[in-house]
Amino acid sequence: MLEMKHISKIYNAGTVTQMCLFDDFNLTVGDGEFVSVVGSNGSGKTSMLNIICGSIPVDKGQVLINGESIDRMKEFERYRRMGRVYQNPALGTCPNMTILENMSLADHKGKRFGLSSGVNKARAGYYKEQLASLGLGLEDKMNVKLGALSGGQRQAVSLVMATLTPLDFLILDEHTAALDPHTAEIIMQLTDKVVKEKKLTAIMVTHNLRYAVEYGNRLIMMDKGHIVMDKSGVEKANMVTDDILHVFNQISIECGN
Repeated sequence: MLEMKHISKIYNAGTVTQMCLFDDFNLTVGDGEFVSVVGSNGSGKTSMLNIICGSIPVDKGQVLINGESIDRMKEFERYRRMGRVYQNPALGTCPNMTILENMSLADHKGKRFGLSSGVNKARAGYYKEQLASLGLGLEDKMNVKLGALSGGQRQAVSLVMATLTPLDFLILDEHTAALDPHTAEIIMQLTDKVVKEKKLTAIMVTHNLRYAVEYGNRLIMMDKGHIVMDKSGVEKANMVTDDILHVFNQISIECGN
């Protein structure tokens, strides 16, 4: 279980551009939940992910996993328990290394590196199995450099890499935003398959309202650092895209847009 308790975050404190994004922000994500997070630009979606992952510090509050505070953990230490797929397919992977080499690096996450070979050929069969489950033929391209793949193929590999080791949480940071519509559909279907098969707890930030409705078992909408909608279970299952659009439009009118 993930808990964000009484989080406060002020950007540019003490300057004319000071902005209080979070003021006593609270969120609990239960084990096995797949949470879709939507909201306009500046609503706090990505900042929330960065706080969870330790990319930015908080001014007040705590982040806990299974009741244990991770506030003192550095970013790389948190990633031992989390996997993250970024918006940019180039992030989180090494383009000048092969798929096999990238998979081997991901498989060593949280472990010590010695002077032996960084590629564990004995695990190559397992890596192929994981890639074959995607149905994209990537298992036949193990010696191809990642930079030679399409954006969608790289995101698919990134998804496998992020979930290769045991995880507490999978963080999906607008991971389909840079892809064309057809490829984005494929990556979302693969994401749903991986989350369900590996029984992961996942948080997905997306600007695609349809994806937020169709995928996951909980939906959160954020605005100005606050949660303005939180639907799960039957309520979430019965939602349609127009339900979110209605709230978006109300917020837009209140903001004078």
